[in-house]
Amino acid sequence: QVQLVESGGGLVQAGGSLRLSCAGSGRTFSTYDVGWFRQAPGKEREFVAAISRSGASTYYPDSVKGRFTISRDNAKNTVDLQMNSLKPEDTAVYYCAARVAAPYRSFWYRAAYDYWGQGTQVTVPS
Repeated sequence: QVQLVESGGGLVQAGGSLRLSCAGSGRTFSTYDVGWFRQAPGKEREFVAAISRSGASTYYPDSVKGRFTISRDNAKNTVDLQMNSLKPEDTAVYYCAARVAAPYRSFWYRAAYDYWGQGTQVTVPS
């Protein structure tokens, strides 16, 4: 079992940066893949980034690749999402999620994630 708590959301101007953090409980945190998803008003939840349990591999959709960076520190049970060059279309509620290792599933597959944080709002005005 793992519990996830997010922090770091807020309002930032276009072109600015923001860093989100996801804190996980439990001594088995290092056995979970962790992903970030976001959901804008009136839209479905969208894959943003993912990192493998060891931190050796990361995954991003084209919409954020080169601007966002996911990282983890298993000694601290944390996963961060560094967001640079923010755009108005990045405005959404951002969720941290964890799943048991499932190499047969794509990292963007939402249903494979077992645990979810409460979400944190990121706003980039146009």
